[in-house]
Amino acid sequence: MKLPYNPKDKKSVIGYAKLLKGKTLREVCDTEILDHNYTGKGNFGQILEKFYFGYDPNSKSEADFFEIGMELKSSPLKQLRNNEYRSKERLVLNIINYIDVVNQNFETSDFWKKNANILLIFYLHHAGLNILDYIIKLVDEWNFPNTDLEIIKKDWELIKRKIADGKAHELSEGDTFYLGACTKGINANSTRKQPFSDIPAMQRAYSLKQGYVNHIIASIANDTIGVYGKLITSVEVAEKLTIEDAVISKFKPYYGKTIEQILKITGIKLNITAKNFYANLTKAILGIELDKEIEEFEKAEIRVKTIRLKENNLPKEDISFPTFKYEEIVNEEWDDSNFKDILDHKFLFVFFQFENDELVLRKIKFWNMPYDDILESKKVWEMTKKNVLEGNIVKEIVGTTRYTNFPNKSFNSVSHVRPHATNAADTYPLPTEDKLTKVKEYTKHCFWLNNTYVRDEIYLK
Repeated sequence: MKLPYNPKDKKSVIGYAKLLKGKTLREVCDTEILDHNYTGKGNFGQILEKFYFGYDPNSKSEADFFEIGMELKSSPLKQLRNNEYRSKERLVLNIINYIDVVNQNFETSDFWKKNANILLIFYLHHAGLNILDYIIKLVDEWNFPNTDLEIIKKDWELIKRKIADGKAHELSEGDTFYLGACTKGINANSTRKQPFSDIPAMQRAYSLKQGYVNHIIASIANDTIGVYGKLITSVEVAEKLTIEDAVISKFKPYYGKTIEQILKITGIKLNITAKNFYANLTKAILGIELDKEIEEFEKAEIRVKTIRLKENNLPKEDISFPTFKYEEIVNEEWDDSNFKDILDHKFLFVFFQFENDELVLRKIKFWNMPYDDILESKKVWEMTKKNVLEGNIVKEIVGTTRYTNFPNKSFNSVSHVRPHATNAADTYPLPTEDKLTKVKEYTKHCFWLNNTYVRDEIYLK
């Protein structure tokens, strides 16, 4: 079959791809598209490859348009109220071959051969709409900027090193900054052999984090998704320092200093009672203007948590996460759950400690949850889901106090569940009526990290 473009000519391929902009697959493909039998999460991309670009979807290690070294990727968008576009999810790239990658270097790796030059097609996701009717909004090629590429190289090296250490089963997206190793399979039984351990490892693929994809979208759309300040200002800096190194080097001179002393040295005037005080203090220490976001943190989706320690090193409070909806958690599987997604992120902990009623900066720490502790958190999530599903939330009522069956701090050394609401009337609907109280909605709850866990496994380690 003669193709309507020249696969050996990059301009021809890109030009043909750009005809998709503003169109749907139904509009641009032959009527035989209606008989497609592609199913699953990647079916938009498979239909695009087969019925528009005229080649069979495959899992070859080379790029889709191999003559020009260009990979084709499609990904969904969501539209914000201000009409700007954001990525709906991370951008999944090629499967990680645990056996092969340990013998590769970055420049000759399967990852780089496939993804050095990407043709990106973003379509607007619309719940309830047939995928053939999704409108394609953005089409363009993408090459990694040199500074980002240095960070991505370091991410790739870390993934490779973990596999070489026999820890492919412990890989987490929180290990890295821009390039992640996301799970890729039908379920938890989608595993692969790894070279230096007998433990089966979940199948994973290289992926670009959702925050990074947002920057790609803004670049292609010529939008600005915010005003940013940079920590890594050049390729030369990126070659010498990791993001972690750059942040620690900025914070270290302030270790042992009080908040008042830090404000005096930085020359920044801040309202200590403001909700964003600690976020702005972090920016001041990093030399980022207060009206700007930190570009590397946004791209890497780093979650910053400021912890206030008592004099005995115990955090003053447990760490809360966003509330979960009862009707949603019962329909989740662990690997796709909101809680696991949070735990798979990289965190920056900023530790202040009370000393004679003043807060002193002790240290900072980049951290992501170790594999074994994620498994412990899974137990908390599973029990929570089970109790909601079975309508078994309230255990007993003593006076005006309700005691729940949700896992408390004594259940688990890592995390627990308890209310996170403005008052008792701040509720979410239940999928199943509670057996004891007969209520059909219940006070908002969330997952928490135990303060003892934060002390023992993050601060003191």
